[in-house]
Amino acid sequence: MRLTFDDVTCGDLDKSSHLEWLETNGLGGFASGTVSGIHTRRYHGLLVSALQPPVGRMLLVAKFEDTLIVDGYRVELSANTYPDVIHPHGYEYLREFRLDPFPVWVYEIGQVRVEKRLFMVHGQDTTVLEYEVQGLAKDCRLEIRPLIAYRDFHSTTHANGSIRREFDWDEDGIVSIQPYDGLPRIHFGADFRECQPTGHWYHNFQYAEEKARGLDHEEDLFQPFVMNFELSHSPKAVIIVSREATPAHAATALREQERMRRAAVRKHAPVADALIEDLTEASDQFIVRRGEGASIIAGYPWFADWGRDTMIALPGLTLVTGRYDVARGILREFASAMDQGMLPNRFPDVGETPEYNTADATLWFFEAARAYLHYTGDEAFVRDSIYPKLCEAFDWHLRGTRYGIRCDDDGLLAAGEPGVQLTWMDAKVGDWVVTPRIGKPVEIQALWYNAIRTLHMLATRFNDTQRAGDLDALGRRARASFLAQFWDAGRGYLLDNLGDASMRPNQIFAASLHYTMLDRSTIRAVVDAVERELLTPLGLRTLSPQDPDYRGRYEGGVLERDGSYHQGPVWPYLMGPFLTAYARAYPESQELHTMLDRFRAHLREGGVGQISEIADGDAPHTPRGCFAQAWSVAELLRAGTESVWNKTGQRMDAEDERTGQEADEELFHDEAGAERMRAHGAGAAG
Repeated sequence: MRLTFDDVTCGDLDKSSHLEWLETNGLGGFASGTVSGIHTRRYHGLLVSALQPPVGRMLLVAKFEDTLIVDGYRVELSANTYPDVIHPHGYEYLREFRLDPFPVWVYEIGQVRVEKRLFMVHGQDTTVLEYEVQGLAKDCRLEIRPLIAYRDFHSTTHANGSIRREFDWDEDGIVSIQPYDGLPRIHFGADFRECQPTGHWYHNFQYAEEKARGLDHEEDLFQPFVMNFELSHSPKAVIIVSREATPAHAATALREQERMRRAAVRKHAPVADALIEDLTEASDQFIVRRGEGASIIAGYPWFADWGRDTMIALPGLTLVTGRYDVARGILREFASAMDQGMLPNRFPDVGETPEYNTADATLWFFEAARAYLHYTGDEAFVRDSIYPKLCEAFDWHLRGTRYGIRCDDDGLLAAGEPGVQLTWMDAKVGDWVVTPRIGKPVEIQALWYNAIRTLHMLATRFNDTQRAGDLDALGRRARASFLAQFWDAGRGYLLDNLGDASMRPNQIFAASLHYTMLDRSTIRAVVDAVERELLTPLGLRTLSPQDPDYRGRYEGGVLERDGSYHQGPVWPYLMGPFLTAYARAYPESQELHTMLDRFRAHLREGGVGQISEIADGDAPHTPRGCFAQAWSVAELLRAGTESVWNKTGQRMDAEDERTGQEADEELFHDEAGAERMRAHGAGAAG
């Protein structure tokens, strides 16, 4: 991926401070910041380490204060926000920023040009920074002053007397510190001339994004020493910040190793399209190790791995990109965490007991398993490791599990209790559940029917005859009940919940999931209604602007933001099911490419090279929330590949008189398409 920003953008402090870069290490750790160099979030830092991968994350090293000294003239390259002042003004010398594939800053000071490159090493808690000076200078030196935080990445740190100021410096040029007992030791491998102890606290850093969110936004950072580099004769300086003692001379090999790894990731792109290739590269940042398996970080900078997000994101991040071993590891890991027939909603960030407060994560597990079998043809794994878990989950849902989740007499799935948020519209402030949706939410019914038909297909394939017959009968009953109860002929769209005709995007899943209860004319009506009231260039609004509860801007403190989270803001991930449904409704339309292409510009708007979690419902649809969201990237990849480009596996089940197996044969056993996908995956895996 190569994205370049010129001096006009770099010189615009407001714009460059809202452009955020991200580096990750596949363990849950990351580094992030802004193009301007100003930290606007408490999550920005050079080394965030997951002590219990992929969670238990601590921000260890916040940033470097870097100063270039040219012929005795000191030029500060960094920038910070303090109360009522920005200091220093390093952004004034910034002429270019690019992602190529790592973050690179280019500064110009007179006739001297400085290029700074930063990258993380996959599988290690290691961040590498490289400086290279070009141009005329008799005397050129670089000073690096590390600022450390050593705290949970959700919090801030403040000056204290308990910090250990001593550091070690060995013969390999590695400086090591351990500021607090019981926390990791950090090593700075550098080719510097000297290292001078300082032991200063820098006070009152201000984080604008945290202030806007109504959260703690002030921090003090500790500066233990200064590293000095002589650049007059050797114009390069290297610092490796790591939990492993790594000498500076290893940087070149680490860089080339990481460059080759990312190039290989990009080759996993399922089609030769620049946006799909960029999204494939972006997808790699969310895939992390968990135990002996794998998982998906829901979003950066603050989310951990969530069951719902992981299952939704799995096809786009791992299957269309041919990373089948990763998909298998994720399915195995989450299957092992199933309890009372439910997948965990999330693995807490500090390792407590997983939370199971979700009605849809388990249903998305069925779809992820179906997609895995379709793309890989790996019947043995599905039969031996996943099918028993699907049967267990289904049986629990039939007789009833947590929070009133149970199959009702009409064949549909009821869910919900007061005070609990179970669907993806899960905002809660104190005891206030903003969108409770107790009853029979429309997307839960769509997912339930998809799960019934998926399990029926597997039961038939695996000769589980009794179960297959029961599932077929239940699927017929559920479909008839759904069509009778959810279609609002007067409004021309599906209810959001029984008794609730709010115009929301959740109905799009009934038109987009693999097994759909709708015929083509109804799919077209749903697509038309959603397009008319909810579609924006960045995805679907969560509520119609015509609704009195609509909130067009996602701003304010915790109460204001959580209160508006699903009341109007745009969610880019919803563009995935919309594209799929649109392709079913209008298979010959050329609009699909146009809709997908609009996201090319978004790669340069918030998180550089990434897709945001949400955006304002009102124009200009400013990016909000996490600047990099897994299912946003994943669903664009999935729908872009399946619906916009290849259009394999996206025909619909329009008639209920066919069995699930017969419908499945028509739906996705397009052997030519399936074999193309599997061949792509084998090549990518190799």
